[in-house]
Amino acid sequence: MTESGRDPHREARRAGDGSSTEFVLGADGRPLKDRYGRPIRRRSSARQTPRRVEPEQQSFRAPQPPQPPRRRTPPPTPSRYPSQYRAAQQRPPRRTEPRPVPRQRPHSRRKKVNPAKRALGCVGLALVVLLVFNLVFMFWADARLTRIEALPEEQVANTAGTNWLLVGSDSRQGLSEEQQAELGTGGDVGEGRTDTIMVLHIPRTGKAKLVSIPRDSYVEVPGFGMDKINAAFTYGGPQLLAQTLEGTTGLHIDHYAEIGMGGLANVVDSVGGVDVCVKEPINDPLAGIDLQDGCQQLKGRDALGYVRTRATAMGDLDRVQRQREFFSALLDKITSPATIINPFRAFSLVNHTASSFIVGEGEHVWHLARVALAMGSGVETETVPIGGFQDTEVGNVVLWDDEAATGLWDSLK
Repeated sequence: MTESGRDPHREARRAGDGSSTEFVLGADGRPLKDRYGRPIRRRSSARQTPRRVEPEQQSFRAPQPPQPPRRRTPPPTPSRYPSQYRAAQQRPPRRTEPRPVPRQRPHSRRKKVNPAKRALGCVGLALVVLLVFNLVFMFWADARLTRIEALPEEQVANTAGTNWLLVGSDSRQGLSEEQQAELGTGGDVGEGRTDTIMVLHIPRTGKAKLVSIPRDSYVEVPGFGMDKINAAFTYGGPQLLAQTLEGTTGLHIDHYAEIGMGGLANVVDSVGGVDVCVKEPINDPLAGIDLQDGCQQLKGRDALGYVRTRATAMGDLDRVQRQREFFSALLDKITSPATIINPFRAFSLVNHTASSFIVGEGEHVWHLARVALAMGSGVETETVPIGGFQDTEVGNVVLWDDEAATGLWDSLK
């Protein structure tokens, strides 16, 4: 008997002594069968039966130290609890795969902005805001203009350049009694009178020319015969006045603008006054002024009296000259940087100008702005050449120098 519990002699007897049979024999000498009932064949190479070594034939071996008995691990006992209820320590540790670390995008460096470009961007934004504000303000002012039918239906043929008929009305409309007393207008004298008549000619190239026409000029008024030119305004308003002027001068009137007494005073106050040089002392209680000679700044009331008074040696002729000088000084003040840059002064100016002006149909604020620009770049002033005075059935009138006046009007065509 070997250490493993096998008996070689017994196995030899069960397998048979000889090798004549090809089947494995049992203890009863019959072939052993497998589970299917088939006899078990011997292997082709028979296992050699170890020879039994007699004690005297065994070689001497050195004594081996005693080996500790191997501890056989008992098979695991099946638990009566389901696997999901077993203790966590009995389960094999779960192998966890490391989570993939998200790939970080490389840090992008902020692009440096050129300070000059940044400043230009801020300036551009400010310009856009300013442009939008100006457009809104311009359309608001344009809506405040008073428009009338100012030009006749039948006009003379077009002439060179652009011609404006500028009228200063003597109307007190829109003024209260307190305002009339403050401005020295002398009370209500009715509608349809004009103290100022001027023609502004703007050529395509060169300087503009402003021509004053005395209100007592003796001319042909269509439908009324010979009369003072301001009578045409009284009889038929701006249309008859424009028709009379076109028939007398041969110029085509393109635009019309009118301003009253109160409007002129408000415009002057909006720009902070106008600087003029008074050539001689003027004391006129009817105009409400008492001015000394010399250069000085005139506010609304004094400015209005200065352009209305005739209390000088040449009367109406001196007045038209003062009106041209004052009108030029007023436009210089309107177009000066001190007025344009100051938002309060500019707003007051546009507000009073738009509400005070009466213009023809189709006229807009930008047309008036063109007048200011043309005058601001330099303007030549002149009065219609005078030939003398005459007493007529309509009163004392001003006679033109026909030859010189014709040459003046022809130079503007």
